[in-house]
Amino acid sequence: MRRYGKHTDEDDIRTRPGRRNTRPRTNIRPKHEDAAEGLVLTVDRGRLTCLVEDRVVMAMKARELGRKAAVVGDRVALVGDLSGRKDTLARIVRIAERTSVLRRTADDDDPYERVVVANADQLAVVTALADPEPRPRLIDRCLVAAYDGGLEPLLVLTKSDLAPPEKLLELYGDLDIPYVVTSREELESGTAVARVREQLDGKITAFVGHSGVGKTTLVNALVPEERRRSTGHVNAVTGRGRHTTTSALALPLAGTDGWVIDTPGVRSFGLHHVDPSRVIKAFPDLEPGTEGCPRACSHDEPECALDAWVAAGHADPARLYSLRRLLAARERTEGD
Repeated sequence: MRRYGKHTDEDDIRTRPGRRNTRPRTNIRPKHEDAAEGLVLTVDRGRLTCLVEDRVVMAMKARELGRKAAVVGDRVALVGDLSGRKDTLARIVRIAERTSVLRRTADDDDPYERVVVANADQLAVVTALADPEPRPRLIDRCLVAAYDGGLEPLLVLTKSDLAPPEKLLELYGDLDIPYVVTSREELESGTAVARVREQLDGKITAFVGHSGVGKTTLVNALVPEERRRSTGHVNAVTGRGRHTTTSALALPLAGTDGWVIDTPGVRSFGLHHVDPSRVIKAFPDLEPGTEGCPRACSHDEPECALDAWVAAGHADPARLYSLRRLLAARERTEGD
C-alpha cells in the first residue's frame, strides 16, 4: 500500500477542490436597471400573476429578495421573459415601497401578521343586513385594520330587502364613514352597481367580508367580464357561507382607472399587530388630545388625557366613544 508522509513532495496526489475555491461568491447583487414595472394581480402557490403594460405575465420571486414576499397590489420590478406567452416565467427582483397595507393575524394570540393587500386606497367592508345576520364586532375589527394600515373605510350593506339598514348604520354614524346600501333586486337591475361604482372610481378598493354576504356577487356585477368562481350559499344551520374566493385578485374597473381587489371570505380578523397609536391618527379631532397621555396609553384608562380634552369641548363625546369601541374590538372576539 502506498503511504505518504506529512511533507511529501509527490506531485501525483489527487486533491478534491473545495467549493469556495471553484465557486467564489459575492455580496454584490445586480441592479437590474432595465427591469420593467408591473402590478401583482394574484398569488398562487409561489407563482405571481402580474400586469406589465398591457400583458399578463407569470413570475416568481427572485432569491435575493429573501423572505420578503410580494402580495396583491404590490408594484414590482421584473426581469426575464416578459412576453406573457404560455409556459414562460419572469422574476420579481424588487418590490416598491408600499403606500398602505391591509394586514391581519389568524387570531389575537398569533404574533405572525399576514399582509392581505398592498397599496389599496380604501377598504370596502361588505356585510349583509340579514341571511347571515350582521356581525358588528367583525366590522369593527375591519375598520381598525383599515385605520391602522392607512386605508379609508367604506361600508357596503347588502340584502336591504330582508332587513332595514338604520339600526346598523346608527352604530357607525359618528365615524363619518361613507356607505352604500344595496338590495338583491337593485343588484340584478344594475342600479346598486352604479351607486357603488361612484365610490370606487379612480381608487384601488379592497373588498372584505365574511362568507355569504354577497361580496363576490357584487364584485362579479362590478366587473362582469372577469367573473369569479361561482358564488356560494349560506348554511341554514350555522348561518355561515361557503368560501367562494380562495385567493385575492385585482380586477380593473372598466371605464375608469380604478381597481377592485376581491379577497377571500374571512371568519375572523385577528388584530395582534395593531398599535393603538396608529389607530388614533384616523381621528384628527381627538389626536391632539393625546399629547398629555401617559406613555403606551391604551386611550381607555383613568389616566387618559382624552377625557379632559373632550370635557373641555374640543371634540364630540360620541367620537371618543366610537374610538374606544373600536380599540376594544382588539381585546374581544367577534362573537362577544
